Amino acid sequence: MNRMLISAAHKSSGKTMVSIGLCAALKQRGHVVQPFKKGPDYIDPMWLSLASGNGAAGRACRNLDLYLMERDDVVATFVRHSAEINLVEGNKGLYDGLALDGSNSNAALAKLLDLPVFLVIDARGMTRGIAPLILGYQAFDRDINIAGVILNNLGGSRHEAKLRSVIEHYTDVPVLGAIHHDVQLSIIERHLGLMPSNESEAASAKIKQIGEVIERQIDLDRLLALSQKEPLNTPYKAEVRALPRGNKIRIGVARDRAFGFYYADDLDALEAAGAEIVPFDTLGDAQLPDVDALYIGGGFPEVFAAELENNIAMRSQINRAIVGGMPVYAECGGLMYLSRSIAYQGRSYQMVGAIPGDVQMHDKPVGRGYVHLAESPTHPWPRPNDLAKQIRAHEFHYSSLENLPPDSQFAYHVARGYGINGQQDGLILNNLLASYTHLRTIGNCYWAARFVAFIQRVKTEKSTGLMRAAVN
Repeated sequence: MNRMLISAAHKSSGKTMVSIGLCAALKQRGHVVQPFKKGPDYIDPMWLSLASGNGAAGRACRNLDLYLMERDDVVATFVRHSAEINLVEGNKGLYDGLALDGSNSNAALAKLLDLPVFLVIDARGMTRGIAPLILGYQAFDRDINIAGVILNNLGGSRHEAKLRSVIEHYTDVPVLGAIHHDVQLSIIERHLGLMPSNESEAASAKIKQIGEVIERQIDLDRLLALSQKEPLNTPYKAEVRALPRGNKIRIGVARDRAFGFYYADDLDALEAAGAEIVPFDTLGDAQLPDVDALYIGGGFPEVFAAELENNIAMRSQINRAIVGGMPVYAECGGLMYLSRSIAYQGRSYQMVGAIPGDVQMHDKPVGRGYVHLAESPTHPWPRPNDLAKQIRAHEFHYSSLENLPPDSQFAYHVARGYGINGQQDGLILNNLLASYTHLRTIGNCYWAARFVAFIQRVKTEKSTGLMRAAVN
């Protein structure tokens, strides 16, 4: 087995490009690659899943988050999904994290999972100064195994030769690769990071191109030799706890270019709790599938606002479903889509209209980062007594929801973060719960099982009501 952490000295060093390229190149060699992503992120995992070719085979990229997850959950998730080669892409820099002691940093994850670290260094404009950078990263924490460095954004062969000489002379860290600056390797960026791979028809071609560069400019054989490890053994079982359920229920999940932000573990948890996932396309489908509930995750609906507006049939059907009491859960982009309108780049676009409010896009983030939520008594989903009241989650939105009625009901009080209005999140309307917060079925937040139980309860109540009406 091989396992590794692809990290960097700071964000935007090229570690995502390197990680995507390594997945593609190793897969091309015939290896089975399981990608992981450290921290709360949807976009990088979409690219990593596509690059490793594992999405359809059940090896979608998995997120490992030391802030949202218990350490036992992190280990169990890693072990449960491990394959021949396990590649973890870090977030930000190797030692960066919220905690002063580094307990939720990339380095802490490397220790927990015994991951050799391959440090991607953006070497633009650097020569001799690269040596103290590497030596400092080694000295800062001797328990971290910096197994090699990958140089990025080099100015040419002469620049590469100088850097290799300096690193060889002053350090004992091997240079595993040197990637020369090439604008064609870049992926379009947006305010939340890379452009989602589900938006780009050219994503597969871009991944192939990056993989070919990585194959030529990184010593893959040496990388595999340095990352070979015995499998981790763990006594922990962080199983998804399903609530009691009846017959199988069907949940329509919006999966298209506008909506693609879903954690693979959440979709697994919905199925484990008794749900069948039924994908639908808000842009192209004329009608909803035959389902008992809807789950509309995050994405960039503002980018596709014109297409969403033009699909009047889909918008009307979703509106009628919500008015009729269908259980619906919407996160961030889903909330935006269910509003009356989205104002973006000087135009207003009509949306579903189920939420009596309007979305306004902004140039700067309204809410970004981790959030702490306290549930209100009005939360519609059943909660087991053994689960804690405060939930840790995250939000990333450059929009605000405005013009809501003053008597609007909310499922959460926001103790940390912004949510819908700085104090509350989780708008409740009929059987709809819509929030800017992204939940994860981890830690003390087993939302998937609770949502399934809620759908089952609504379905049972509806059936009972119809039976009574028939008798009467």
